[in-house]
Amino acid sequence: VQLVESGGGLARPGGSLRLSCAASGFMFSRYAMSWARQAPGKGLERVSAIDIFGRGTYYADFVKGRFTISRDNAKNMLYLQMNSLKPEDTALYYCVLGSTPAGQRGQGTQVTVSS
Repeated sequence: VQLVESGGGLARPGGSLRLSCAASGFMFSRYAMSWARQAPGKGLERVSAIDIFGRGTYYADFVKGRFTISRDNAKNMLYLQMNSLKPEDTALYYCVLGSTPAGQRGQGTQVTVSS
């Protein structure tokens, strides 16, 4: 299993970023996927999850209405569109195999929101 995140970086408050996750080594289309994040000094928290068909989604209250999760099973790709970013969104974001943060994850991509 390999999960490689990209797309993180520095954004201003109110700005946008799009995270991508390239998955390989397993049947991507047969697994729910999710994004989790870890801010400095805090625990890992689930951000969003998506079912195998891309129709059922979950969002944590703190990102609801601002983030959108999606997937492309033909390309083995998972995405997280992040809009209206806030400084408290600053964290290391992980792509996770499965619908909970307990699953295998990639190395993460850093998102920093600051003016």
